Amino acid sequence: MTSNDLYVPRGAAAGGPYAVDIGPERAGWTHSSLRVVELEPGGTHTFGTGDSEWIVLPLSGACTVRTEDEEFQILGRESVFAGVTDFAYVPRDARAQIASGAGGRFALAGAKCERRLPARYGPAPEVPVEDRGSGSCARQVRNFASADAFDCDKLIAVEVVTPGGHWSSYPPHKHDEYRPGEESELEEIYYFEIDGPNGFGYQRVFPSREGGTDVLAEVRTGDAVLVPDGWHGPSIAQPGHAMYYLNVMAGPGEEREWRICFHPGHAESTEGYR
Repeated sequence: MTSNDLYVPRGAAAGGPYAVDIGPERAGWTHSSLRVVELEPGGTHTFGTGDSEWIVLPLSGACTVRTEDEEFQILGRESVFAGVTDFAYVPRDARAQIASGAGGRFALAGAKCERRLPARYGPAPEVPVEDRGSGSCARQVRNFASADAFDCDKLIAVEVVTPGGHWSSYPPHKHDEYRPGEESELEEIYYFEIDGPNGFGYQRVFPSREGGTDVLAEVRTGDAVLVPDGWHGPSIAQPGHAMYYLNVMAGPGEEREWRICFHPGHAESTEGYR
């Protein structure tokens, strides 16, 4: 795929009922998916999970998720900048319905998987929140479905909020080859929202191998960047406008693990900013 295919502006990946619809076929890879559904007050959305596991994550609003004879009341949040949210896990080979009395926007983070785990509720108070980095690289990481925070078969997903004028996803790092104990092979989607009107940010991805991914994208609310390989970072927030991104990752490894390799040209001099 070309760099133009890897930057996905708002609306370019819309399909059917979705404001964003990025699956393996669209991305040109094997595992990771992201959908965003927007519901009017009283609206519902029903979907089949197929061969993937999914997390229903409110971006704004509250909802009820019904699946597997289970019903989860998701309290949600006003916006992604308001704090962590509760969520629901939906297994593969199932049907699920999202219903919202007041309406809202809901992300579906997915990954092709093998094991069929039970449907579950993820409470907001149990989401590990990490203040990472320092100075102009300080940011907040919400590890709601990191490898050690919530049990999935393949899916790994986290949220990052970068204050205006700060850098995150820094120093540049990669996870595009399997090296036991050192690095995982993971496809990754960055989905962005920017706080305030006319806000924007920048996302950089550069090659880790000959002919690899090379993207410098100006991103706004609703945009996405696909990272099949390569060094990614920094993610840069415009001064005065906090930047949010949802990271969705999955890969072929037998173990569900998120091991990254920092760029050797940046890692030592930027250790305090990680």
